Amino acid sequence: MNTHKLRMGMVGGGRDAFIGAVHRTAACMDGRVSFVAGALSSTPEKALASGRDVGLDDRRNYGTWREMLERELALPQDQRIDFVSIVTPNDTHFPVAEAFVQAGFAVVCDKPLVHTSQQAAALIRAVQRAETVFAVTYNYSGYPMVKQARHMVEQGELGDIRKVIVEYNQGWLADKIEETGQKQAQWRTDPARSGIGGAIGDIGSHAEQLVAYVTGLEIDGICADITTFVPGRRLDDDANLLVRYTNGARGLLFASQICIGSENDLRLRAWGTKGGIEWRQEEPNHLVFRPEGRPERIYRRGNDYLCQAAKNNTRLPFGHPEAFIEAFANVYNAAGDAIRAGAGADGGPKHDYPDVYDGARGVHFIERTVASSERDQKWTDARWTMRRGSDA
Repeated sequence: MNTHKLRMGMVGGGRDAFIGAVHRTAACMDGRVSFVAGALSSTPEKALASGRDVGLDDRRNYGTWREMLERELALPQDQRIDFVSIVTPNDTHFPVAEAFVQAGFAVVCDKPLVHTSQQAAALIRAVQRAETVFAVTYNYSGYPMVKQARHMVEQGELGDIRKVIVEYNQGWLADKIEETGQKQAQWRTDPARSGIGGAIGDIGSHAEQLVAYVTGLEIDGICADITTFVPGRRLDDDANLLVRYTNGARGLLFASQICIGSENDLRLRAWGTKGGIEWRQEEPNHLVFRPEGRPERIYRRGNDYLCQAAKNNTRLPFGHPEAFIEAFANVYNAAGDAIRAGAGADGGPKHDYPDVYDGARGVHFIERTVASSERDQKWTDARWTMRRGSDA
């Protein structure tokens, strides 16, 4: 395998940003990526100061992303960045991603991918034309035990999936902290920056992707009730969905940021004709399997009895916990392998990371959820018909 170290640039993730440091740490965790360039904030002054904070060379510490793109393109091929990581608020994902893709760079972008399905389709077309790698950091699919769950579904250990419950509960937006100057709350509750979804976009999109990744189920219809509990807030802070899948399975999806006492409580349960599984993000190193007519089993990360994908995405022996940043790192590693291999828009079958199509499906999911709720919780067609390799 080609294992040369990739050069990474970043847009966003400067001072006062939580997720930028997570991405930088994750991408460079295994020594296969070097963070060499960045335009880390929305104003040139703060961008340059943020770059100095993290030790960027002054020659590649840029005031704007446009300057970064222009000057990186001017460098010889063997010196410019190999990919850019986009960790800005949602409203700038599209212009930044489209420009870098059109210039031939690989991209790793935070979620939700963009604001609208029209933007998502345009981005897919750009990725297809450029034949470049595009990853979306749905990081929960990077957990080893999530990969174990997916393997067990694929191997038929659960039988035919009948029911899925996925919930993502937080409590940090139970009060109107966006008015206190809290940066993360400010942009997430602003429709101009976040898009049409609040909690459903921020964390509900993670829940949708987790179900799709583990079970392979495709959504057929949604009946959604999204609510804004905090007076004066402009976007939803609570969402409750009934979901129908194309195979006949039924599901419940909850996403809330007003559940006081909940921190980052993402959990998935799925039942088939032969058994059920349960995984919880706050206790990510084990997976519960309940086969029909047999005792409950608990699979633990780091053991030889796990599937190859789970073992490949594990760094430490059993009993030594791995978690959030390592899961991010697994997404970066898989995307990096695809970049080294010269994979195209879909990354190829050997590279297990969420791609631009997964990101576009997430945008469609947010839109159809909001549409259902606006129709007084009417069942709404939510099928997403685009397939990898098809025209957008």
